[in-house]
Amino acid sequence: MCSLKTKIPLQMKTLIPILFCLLNYNLLLAQNTLVGGACEGCEAVLEYPNKPLTPVDTLPDFNRSGPKLKLQGIVYQQDGKTPAAGVVIYAYHTNQKGVYEKQGDEEGWGKIHGRLRGWVKTGADGQYTFYTLKPGIYPNRSEPAHVHLTVLEPNGKYYWITSAHFEGDPLLSDKELKNNSPRGGGDVVLQLKQINGMQVGYRDIILGKNLEGYNRK
Repeated sequence: MCSLKTKIPLQMKTLIPILFCLLNYNLLLAQNTLVGGACEGCEAVLEYPNKPLTPVDTLPDFNRSGPKLKLQGIVYQQDGKTPAAGVVIYAYHTNQKGVYEKQGDEEGWGKIHGRLRGWVKTGADGQYTFYTLKPGIYPNRSEPAHVHLTVLEPNGKYYWITSAHFEGDPLLSDKELKNNSPRGGGDVVLQLKQINGMQVGYRDIILGKNLEGYNRK
């Protein structure tokens, strides 16, 4: 039996926070269910900071020079009309050079997705907003610029939805332009409007829309 006066070795003191984090993460995975098919990195939606989430988040690059982007929308229930509250949305993207920027202290999926990522949680009106910079295209120009999006519903279902792309991108192809059944519904090629010094784009989301097996029990 260990009392409050028991001396804990320094190595154990270092391991305790790590083990505690791993335990919490495994509990989160156990409480949530990936739907809509395989997804590498969707667990990142569970890595939100240990603080209350709000409908608005500002990514770390927003105050740099570059094309400022306001990505916003409304999340709806499956009927496409009723706003969905309590939905967590995870977003990440490349920097202006088309690279998933890292500074060396990233944890979890941040080691791959980089530091330009954020989380929001919808309120009763279903609205969400991310403030960031418009991402650059990959150096090999293999894909148009985009923002990755992952959804976590209050019922524990989580899944990726089709990324947000931008009208006028020379790398857009029929894959994006003629996608009539995007995961999560809504417009996936955003028509950006210049408002108050920012490019503003709207990406509405319908929970479970066009996800295979979404309603399977």
